[in-house]
Amino acid sequence: MTALTLSTAAVPGLRADAIVIGVAKGTASGSGTPVVAPGAEAVDHAYDGGLAGVLETLGASGAEGEVTKLPAPSGFKAPLVVAVGLGAQPEKDSGYAPDALRKAAGVAARALAGAKKAAFALPLTDAADAGAVAEGTLLGAYSFDAYKDKAGDAKDTKNGKNGKAPLAEAVLLGGKPRDRAYKAALERATAVAEELNRARDLINTPPNDLDPEAFAAVAQAAAKEHGIKVQVLDEKALAKGGYGGILGVGAGSASGPRLVKLSYTSSKAKKHLAFVGKGITYDSGGISLKPAGHNETMKCDMSGAAAVFAAVVAAARLGLDVNVTGWLALAENMPSGSATRPGDVLRMYSGKTVEVLNTDAEGRLVLADALWAASQEKPDAIVDVATLTGAMMLALGNRTFGIMANDDAFRTAVHEAAEEVGEPAWPMPLPEHLRKGMDSATADIANMGERMGGGLVAGLFLREFVGEGITWAHLDIAGPAFNEGGPFGYTPKGGTGTAVRTLVRLAELTASGDLA
Repeated sequence: MTALTLSTAAVPGLRADAIVIGVAKGTASGSGTPVVAPGAEAVDHAYDGGLAGVLETLGASGAEGEVTKLPAPSGFKAPLVVAVGLGAQPEKDSGYAPDALRKAAGVAARALAGAKKAAFALPLTDAADAGAVAEGTLLGAYSFDAYKDKAGDAKDTKNGKNGKAPLAEAVLLGGKPRDRAYKAALERATAVAEELNRARDLINTPPNDLDPEAFAAVAQAAAKEHGIKVQVLDEKALAKGGYGGILGVGAGSASGPRLVKLSYTSSKAKKHLAFVGKGITYDSGGISLKPAGHNETMKCDMSGAAAVFAAVVAAARLGLDVNVTGWLALAENMPSGSATRPGDVLRMYSGKTVEVLNTDAEGRLVLADALWAASQEKPDAIVDVATLTGAMMLALGNRTFGIMANDDAFRTAVHEAAEEVGEPAWPMPLPEHLRKGMDSATADIANMGERMGGGLVAGLFLREFVGEGITWAHLDIAGPAFNEGGPFGYTPKGGTGTAVRTLVRLAELTASGDLA
């Protein structure tokens, strides 16, 4: 991880490989002279107030995601200035939005891969801004090199060798090193970003190295390190307990399923949250095999469990005054002679029976068992996270996740928390008329319903396994969980860690009493 420090040092005399400054659009359309953002005054002064004109000559507009590099002025210890776009200027007397700062810092950190030290002179008005820049820097500097020869070797990029190592150190200028709020903001950003990046590592790990047992072992090690109670149910324990959904999905694999329970408790807690994550470490579709071209990224089908795992550990590291229980429903969905078949009926942990019409609708089966298990503890609210349906991707695209809930106010609260931390999300309905499509002549319910509105059908299925009177929300992160395109903002190619920050924010709001 990139090391973070706060500093009040003067920019010209700071020894670093580069100085990062912000630049905004001069007009709403981005045309015209860009505007140099606060924090870059010393650099602008060294250009006799003409920095904006120089940047315009170099083609800069201030657009989000834009990077412009230019030599540092004479007399500066750092040889390079990196101007990063912030997008539109904020309204008069208001600062830049936290996510604008987060994205700009992430873009800059990625552009400075290979550098040992960079000074970030982005506009900071308070500790929250410092936290946003810190978080963006740590997330933007992320790289996954575990499987590359001599990862981080900048001298040899041939034969599959990685190239440049992540930015080693970031100095945040304009912060207050001795101020309690600023130090707390950096500590929070570090804890959240480190755990989110751990989730990214898990998502990016090839499925031959991350089966349910291996994932459970990672969770056990982290729980021991951070004082979290952990319980792992293996095949025998799952069979004894009657977890038919998890067992049914994992039946075709040589790697047995697991249900992992992570419990963080606080002596000051007044509320209890349960997070439930879908953890399909590889999803072939089972007997309902996925077509060619749809299997290659299915190592990411455990992104929900990775997000839940990271959020519980982050809550423990932050010492939040709320009890948080994480449930990781882990299985590998494979075709074999022992695999669940279309037409089979599974008896779930809740006692309900499910007719399996499509074995590729497996996520809802493992979640159903975990949701019922979570319900038995009577938490104040349950939030499940899953790469559940392609239908949600068709509805909302690749960068936005859907939110469904059995309580409109809670759905709104989850949406607001997601938007606050910069995770695009959208509230979705649970239309009652779609429930009838899952009626089964053989079992209590089928795992498939109407094709149209398939993401909503999946949400209705999950609702059947939430305990009576318990507030619940479902996050379908199928779109943003894995980025197959190029990196943007602080989001890398590959696993993204989507929903970690939303879950952490929900835990913080619950701990502070701001979430009913």
